[in-house]
Amino acid sequence: IRESATLTRDVLEQHFNDLKGTLKKLLDERLMSLLQEVDAIEQESIKPLDECQKLIEHGVSTADDLLREGESAVHGDAGQQNEKLCSFTEKALHIQLDSLPEVPSLVDVPCLSAQLDDCLLTILKNQIFRHGTVASRPPVQLEEFVEKPGGILVRWCKVDDDFIPQDYRLQYRKSTASHFEDVYVGSETEFIVLHIDPNVDYQFRVCARGDGRQEWSPWSVPQIGCTTLVPHEWTTGLEGYSLSSRRNIALRNDSQSCGVLYSKAPTYFCGQTLTFRQVLSGIETVGQPDRRDSLGVCVEQQNGYDSLQRDKAVCISTNGAVFVNGKEMTNQLPAVTSGSTVTFDMEAVQLGPSSSEGGNFKLRVTISSNNREVVFDWVLDQCCVSLYFGCSFSYPGWKVLVF
Repeated sequence: IRESATLTRDVLEQHFNDLKGTLKKLLDERLMSLLQEVDAIEQESIKPLDECQKLIEHGVSTADDLLREGESAVHGDAGQQNEKLCSFTEKALHIQLDSLPEVPSLVDVPCLSAQLDDCLLTILKNQIFRHGTVASRPPVQLEEFVEKPGGILVRWCKVDDDFIPQDYRLQYRKSTASHFEDVYVGSETEFIVLHIDPNVDYQFRVCARGDGRQEWSPWSVPQIGCTTLVPHEWTTGLEGYSLSSRRNIALRNDSQSCGVLYSKAPTYFCGQTLTFRQVLSGIETVGQPDRRDSLGVCVEQQNGYDSLQRDKAVCISTNGAVFVNGKEMTNQLPAVTSGSTVTFDMEAVQLGPSSSEGGNFKLRVTISSNNREVVFDWVLDQCCVSLYFGCSFSYPGWKVLVF
């Protein structure tokens, strides 16, 4: 409680300090804009009045000079009086003393004033008093962490009955990192976070956005999750396939070499879910299908085969056919296409005498593809704690992610 209260205080103080700084900046910008508008109107309106004033002052100055010249002519010497009076008369005839520039009426002269609406303070006050809330409990919480090979399945749930979620937002970070990063935004209530380092603690948190709302809810209580399972990896060195940097994506290239691409190690254990996902390869969709194409699991790596449709293996072909120990089953799944997800789930249902005595080991296998599934028992002549996975494609363009 104390930790979350301290964090909440820091968030509130930082947010309102940012708001004050932003509001001051916006008010200063608005003030500057209005002052510039006053300057522009003043300069535009005063120019013709200044010109009119200059003309009037020039006319008055000219009349004053002429008046002084006339007085000098009248009161001057008699010998020069006639000459001065002639000059005065000539100037007076050429100067239009009765002509003045047109002066605008007062109603046509701008008179600036500031119009300020006091209701802005009322609106701001109401908005500020309603801004921000303090929640004692977030509407969603993390519910479960399920270990996956090189990943963690994170599940969350709604804990506020009155809250109607529209979207969820999941974030995570390594315990040694300082910042969270988004890993999922959507309407689902679970997500598999991949690229997780084994035996490393990660911190997770989730929030939600209410129906029709733009803002996100408070974050859930952060929780720590980790996985002890090493990530699934394809084996390197097979000429017909190119691998991603993490070796969890295999692309069938245009090499003429063919064969089965196996996992680096037998990392699939009973009780887990093994997932294959077809992903786009550049602007292409998927490669041309072939009846030998297959995705599946096997007891051991066996070189020399061009397909998993063999003994000690179960697989699904790209046309949806299911093979058990090389024999095709009557049940068939939808064809594997671009974006398809195929999952394998296995559990031990019967264990006979020890393998050294030749006992039978039975696995119940569920293969799912495009919302359909087949379930069957796979009988082996030895106990298998872990299995390899593999794929085989005859034509380039197929790209498969395993997790």
